[in-house]
Parts: sequence; C-alpha cells; structure tokens
Amino acid sequence: MTTTSPSSAASLPADWRDLLALTKPRVMSLVIFTGLCGLLAAPERIHPVIAFTAILCIAMGAGGAAALNQWWEADLDAGMKRTANRPLPQGRLDRTTARDFAGVLCAVSVFLMGFAVGWLPAAILAISIIYYAVIYTIWLKPRTPQNIVIGGGAGAFPPLIGWVAATGHVTLMPVVLFAIIFFWTPPHFWALALFVKSDYAKVGIPMMPVVAGEKATRQQILTYAVLLLPLSVLPWWIGGTGAIYGISAIVLSTLFLALSVRVGLRERSGPDDTMKPEKQLFGYSVLYLFALFAMLVVDRFIVL
Repeated sequence: MTTTSPSSAASLPADWRDLLALTKPRVMSLVIFTGLCGLLAAPERIHPVIAFTAILCIAMGAGGAAALNQWWEADLDAGMKRTANRPLPQGRLDRTTARDFAGVLCAVSVFLMGFAVGWLPAAILAISIIYYAVIYTIWLKPRTPQNIVIGGGAGAFPPLIGWVAATGHVTLMPVVLFAIIFFWTPPHFWALALFVKSDYAKVGIPMMPVVAGEKATRQQILTYAVLLLPLSVLPWWIGGTGAIYGISAIVLSTLFLALSVRVGLRERSGPDDTMKPEKQLFGYSVLYLFALFAMLVVDRFIVL
C-alpha cells in the first residue's frame, strides 16, 4: 500500500456521515440481520439487553473491519468508478482519522462482547475482523482470483457469533449457517464482478472475471449455486429447523439456481450488452440471504 496520495490530506471537513460511510452501512445491514437471525434462531434465550449488546458488537466489529478495508484500499478506491466517491478518495477524511476510527470500533466491539456477553463470541468476532481486514483485504484480494472464495468466510461469521452469543458454545447448526453464507458469497460477488470488471482491471485487482475470463467465472457461479441448494436445506435435514424453513430454502435456492443457470450458460453478445441476467442475479442474491435467514427465525417461533 502506498502511503501518499491526493487523498491522504483532507480537503473537506469530515462529519458523522463520512465516518458512517466508512462502515459500509448497506453491507453492514446484512451482517447485522444475519447475526440477529443466528441469535434468535438459537435454542436458548438471553436477556434482551445482552442480546442487544451482542448485535451492537457485531455491528461495530463489521463496521470497524469495513473502515480498515477502506483505509487500506483508499488509493485503489480512487481508481474505480464504483468507489471513487467514498470519503477517503474524495478527501473528506484523512487516513489517520479513518484508521483510528476503525481501530476504536474493532477494539471496543471485541472487549464489550467479551465483558458483557462472553469471551467465546468475542474471540470469534475478533477472528472475523482479522479475517476481513487482514487475510482478505491485505493478503488475498491483491494476490489471487480465489480471493472472494477464501475471503467469503469473513462475511459468514455473524450468524455463528449470534448463535454462540445466545448459547455459549459452537454446535453443528451454526457451522452450517456459516457454510451457507460461505458458499453464497462467490456467486453473489462474481455476479457483481462481471459487470464492473473493468474497474478491477484498471487498478490491478485479480478478480475472477479479470484473470480467468467471463466464461470461467460464469461456470464457477453455476457450480457454487448448485452446491448451495442442498447446503441451504441441510439445517432441515439435520433437524435444526422445521418445514417452514426447509420448504422456503428449497424454493428460494431453486430460484437462485435458475438465475445462476441463466448467467452460467450465456455468452455476452458484445460490448453493448446490458448484462441484465448478471444484475438480476446480484440483486436477487441479496434478497435471497435476507429471506432465507428470516425464514430461519419464523420457523423457530412458529411450529406447524
């Protein structure tokens, strides 16, 4: 990472909106939701104040890790159209402020989780922060087209943390929830990468479409979607949920697979192609994860 750039000195005054933007609020909303669903779907209940604290810590940890990501990648973000308007590339924040803000969020989230909820969920939270900010951002992303596959674990931790916050221990069920998000991440992210690959190519990030080409990326998307379908139903098969979740998972994942087939088997017609199937898959993939985990909670509280 270079340490000097036009974005290294703030040219505009920072306010709370710039600090909030560092935490990637739209991404964090999914993190908070899956963490909350993991907590609510767990077989044990905890005091509402403790539950709120656990979710707050997950949110702070995710936001801090995202801020560290933007601090490290400020120069790369400045070179990509999709990220050029972020606070650091625009000079609304200096890097020192961003780094310190991120560090405080991460540290407070882990220690508050440890003292208020438990040290096992705090340890898993710390691992998730390191996984995203160091293993994915610093090590994997600039080096391998498999970055999002291995790095997908970073976004898969929240339901595991929520479950462990409620129960105090790790069992098969939260591990399966982790695996669902892990296998969901590649088709979700590669669908996006297909229609913004020029951005990644411009700054030298070896995303799958840039390095391996669109055809290989489409095949990989389809492969992961095929694997995701039975995996999404596994919580029902192992007796961790009831029919509400199981049937919902089959329907939602079948539609996910159908959209992935459209992406996986098509060929782009030319430079003017709008890539509508890829955009539809990306949009649905976000809805898919929200709906799937919502059904996990509905199933927990409604018995057929």
